Formats: sequence, C-alpha cells, structure tokens
Amino acid sequence: MKTEIRIFFTALMFYTRIPCPRWTDHDPMYMRESARYFSLIGWIVGGIGAMVFYLSSIVFSVEIALVLSMLATIRTTGGFHEDGLADVCDGFGGGWNKDKIILIMKDSTLGTFGVVGLITILALKFLSLHELSENSILQIIIAGNVLSRTIGARMLARGKYVQNNNLAKAGSAADKLSLPSLLTNLVFGLAALAMFQNWYLLLVLVPMLLTEWHLFRFYSKWIGGYNGDCVGAVQQITEVIFYLSLIVIWQYS
Repeated sequence: MKTEIRIFFTALMFYTRIPCPRWTDHDPMYMRESARYFSLIGWIVGGIGAMVFYLSSIVFSVEIALVLSMLATIRTTGGFHEDGLADVCDGFGGGWNKDKIILIMKDSTLGTFGVVGLITILALKFLSLHELSENSILQIIIAGNVLSRTIGARMLARGKYVQNNNLAKAGSAADKLSLPSLLTNLVFGLAALAMFQNWYLLLVLVPMLLTEWHLFRFYSKWIGGYNGDCVGAVQQITEVIFYLSLIVIWQYS
C-alpha cells in the first residue's frame, strides 16, 4: 500500500503542479510506474475544472465560466500536455527527418506551427463545450479529462518510446505501460462514462481510439515510435474528439 501511495504522489507530482509531500521525488522506479494513475490524474484535473466552472457560472456567463475552467486545468497541469501538443506541431510541421523532428521538439522556443496548434485546440475545446448541454457540463469536463488520459495510456502501452539515440529513457513515465497498469487506467476511464448512466456513450471510445491509432502510425512513420510530447498531443486531441463525438451522438440519438 505504501508503495502504491508513493507511486500515486509521483504521478501527481509529474503530471500536475499540485503540491506533494516532501518525500515525493523523481525516483526512477516510481516514475516508471507513475503512468498507472494517468486516468486518475484526469479525475483530479477534470474535477478542478468542473468546480471552477460551477463556481464561476454563479457569477459570470457560461462563456466566461468555460474560459476560467480551461485556464484552471491548464494551471493545474502547468500546461504540460498543451506544451506537448505545441512541440509536436512544431516538430512534425518543421522537421523533415527523425533527428530534425526530435531536435525541434526539444527546443523550448514556440514556433508558428505550435502557436497555430494551440489556438486551434483551445478554440475547438471552448466551442465544443459551449455547444454541449449545460446541465451535463460538469460531468463532461471531468470525463473529457479522464478518458483522454486513458487513451494516452493506450499509447504508452505500445512501448515504443524513442529519443535521439532511439533508446528508452530509464525510469521515464513514458516507458512501456504494463497490462495491469493499462487495466487500472481503463477502470478509471470507464468509471467516468458511468456518470452519464447511458452506456451508448461508449461509442465515443471508437473515434478516440481511432485517433490514437492514426497518430501512433504517424509518429512511428516519422520517428519510429512516440515520446512524451506525442502522448501529450494525444491527450489534447482526444479530449476534443470526445467533446465533438458527444455533440454528434446527442444530436442523432
């Protein structure tokens, strides 16, 4: 139990900016296992976003509440996954071979492709949430954060982490996810859908999984696998795919 608690706090420290106990560190052993709680982190981040939306909507319009909610989730994670998305856009947009793509992705400077990618994903996130039922928005915000991380865990389970030297980084949270850890993420992910009490919403997993499959093939073609930024991009993109899928399902159901 103590080991699992430490792994959880390591995940909380790595994936968010939430203060953790002083004994939490970047121990390679715990970092390697931290992705086990990737989906659970989504519950925390999504819960904060939902809470901020609820409190803000008491005073402000829905539009302002949505923006504040989005800012709250970004603040909670330190823009961790948004940064990954921007790096992926810059790397694959400006690179022409594996080494160049990864070099650009490691550059801290934000380029044109990254700016366009961030503006697009944030705009889609806001507009899609705005179209969805306000009565279910709290559950939707939570589920979007949880399920997108569950899909990210699916990519981690593929175990093709790459660097410049094409070797996996020891003790990385992006190392291959074990089957038990993947199942743990899946349990937390499906629990998010249970909030809606409509199991036909399982259909949202189809476009989300197809998106992850397509992105993994794209990453593999150009760099031979994925890195942490690639997983961050998957989280951001599939979160928006979740919202868009809900719009379609509810429109035709």
